Amino acid sequence: MGTDDVKHLHGMHVVHDGPREAPPLVLIHGSGASGSSWGPVVPALAGRYHVIRIDLPGHGHSPPAPSYEVPEQAAGLAAALDELGLRSVTVAGHSSGGYIATALAEQRPDLVGSLALISSGPSPDALLPQPALLRALISPPLGPLLWRVRSDAMLRRGVTAVCNRPVDVPDDLISEVRGIDYRTFRTVLRQNGAYIAERTVPVRLTALDVPVLVIFGAADRRWDPSSAHHYDTVPNARVEHLPDVGHFPMLEAPEATGSLLLDFAATGH
Repeated sequence: MGTDDVKHLHGMHVVHDGPREAPPLVLIHGSGASGSSWGPVVPALAGRYHVIRIDLPGHGHSPPAPSYEVPEQAAGLAAALDELGLRSVTVAGHSSGGYIATALAEQRPDLVGSLALISSGPSPDALLPQPALLRALISPPLGPLLWRVRSDAMLRRGVTAVCNRPVDVPDDLISEVRGIDYRTFRTVLRQNGAYIAERTVPVRLTALDVPVLVIFGAADRRWDPSSAHHYDTVPNARVEHLPDVGHFPMLEAPEATGSLLLDFAATGH
């Protein structure tokens, strides 16, 4: 298995794992994270697929962008996939990465063969009260001050605060999270909220003719786990609940998450 970095492809840093001739599988991280958040599941996936990890604008190794609206980010991703010559790919998004994946399917159905959404809240009212550390980091007046003095330990606690199992947070993820600008993060959160407030994710998916896999941790601490049932109304959708897992199934249950993705990518259901 080899890794080949392609930097700044239409404003996005792209990492390839696995054989280029294998079927493509695109992985999109959530807000305040990077492609490294998928690290624990990549080895299993790259054994059978050409895995393409994206750093969204302003995250990881990708530069800031003029706009962080979800449709704009999806358009940039579409341009990157076009340049790579890809079609009918399986696209998996974690948390708000699921919104980028959904918007990509809305704009370019020719690019998306199937969609997997992991811990993607369906609507604004499914958002839970956030842990105290995250509230302090995200919201003024403390947010801008704490952001400048974040330690590695604080960043790790920020990730684990939404997990339900003990996890080893990858060092490269911590390094890449440190580079995210406070204003960028706040803007991304606001635009994500606007996207699902305009139309819920299940409503958007219902309008698409694409197989959907929804994976939700039964102990998600960011989105109400019971809200996963809203996806039951989506045609061609399969909803999987992971017991005792929080908001980061890729870190908390990489084997189970990888197995579900492999099965879905192979069968489309």
